[in-house]
Amino acid sequence: MTADDGGTSRAVRATGEDSGGARGAAGETVGASAGRSDREAAHGDAPHKDASHRGVEGDSADEGGDPIALRLEALILGAERRYTPFQAARAAGVSMDLASRFWRAMGFADIGQAKALTEADVLALRRLAGLVEAGLLSEPMAVQVARSTGQTTARLADWQIDSFLEGLTEPQEPGMTRTEITYPLVELLLPELEEFLIYVWRRQLAAATGRVVQAQDDAEMVDRRLAVGFADLVGFTRLTRRLEEEELGELVEAFETTAADLVAAHGGRLIKTLGDEVLYAADDAGTAAEIGLRLIETLTHDETMPELRVGIALGTVTTRMGDVFGTTVNLASRLTSIAPKDAVLVDGAFAEELARNGDAPKSEAEAAASASPEEVEKYRFALQPMWQRPVRGLGVVEPWLLTRRGN
Repeated sequence: MTADDGGTSRAVRATGEDSGGARGAAGETVGASAGRSDREAAHGDAPHKDASHRGVEGDSADEGGDPIALRLEALILGAERRYTPFQAARAAGVSMDLASRFWRAMGFADIGQAKALTEADVLALRRLAGLVEAGLLSEPMAVQVARSTGQTTARLADWQIDSFLEGLTEPQEPGMTRTEITYPLVELLLPELEEFLIYVWRRQLAAATGRVVQAQDDAEMVDRRLAVGFADLVGFTRLTRRLEEEELGELVEAFETTAADLVAAHGGRLIKTLGDEVLYAADDAGTAAEIGLRLIETLTHDETMPELRVGIALGTVTTRMGDVFGTTVNLASRLTSIAPKDAVLVDGAFAEELARNGDAPKSEAEAAASASPEEVEKYRFALQPMWQRPVRGLGVVEPWLLTRRGN
């Protein structure tokens, strides 16, 4: 069995020394969608919670943890530490090997046989194992569910503690430590954030399911034809040497926030952010083109931001755990690396798709010669062929410079 970085969650670490216990929050997250009744059964009523706080503090000497940290852990998990990993596996009715695989997949480090697990951890193991036993999930798929949930919620929890809760505890109230302020804040925020998390998850699940069922055939559900775009800040490495850490953090956050908002607003999906780079996808070329140009146009007017390069490719991609893979993704990345500053480069397949859909003429000269000025102006985008060039690992490609009509 495992625990997060050999100790409690970031919420616990923020308030004192590492308690050496298991975080367990992911276990509760896996089972959160089952409904409030299950959560209430695990949490108990208010008197029980007070008793669990006393019990955890009483056990702190044995566990070698910080009493305040353990008290916060009990508040967040809603239950006291009761089980060793072996006891939790036995109570859940699963083998120790399978329990360990689930727990590690959720991102928690080994804790030996410390008594650090709760009823929520047992419930999460039982539910995952039950899905396998019922034939709804294969064992490898259940492990993937644990891993994807753990990775996503770990990042979410880190962000919330580093940014959200830390900001709320500053400035500190006179005469009170941050630890003393954190506990009542967590107590007030926890139920609201939990319900909001479930709401957003259900919304995202509904959107993802809708995209899948619209696929033309079963093969398209996994290997889909998408437009994939990379946006990369120019000279970011030099910036890391010149800016203070706080300034660099603010720049990255502003870039990621702007990119996420633009991608979502125009119908794309943000796949991931990598500090100075974002990866997004769209179901059609026109949407991906609009997002790429909007990113350039928006950041160009922000004097605090460096220049941006965007590369977009269209083709078949493989989707796994919310990420995208394949030659199309690699091509988009390579196009980004060779794009001029504040410009968008696309591949030939993407340019052809824009022309086929009537978003851009294949050739500006041909369009002008064969149509009236009014007919030419109906296009949203313009395409200019660039010099063919060899791209490492992909052979020779012919990039196209994408611009907005009239620019």
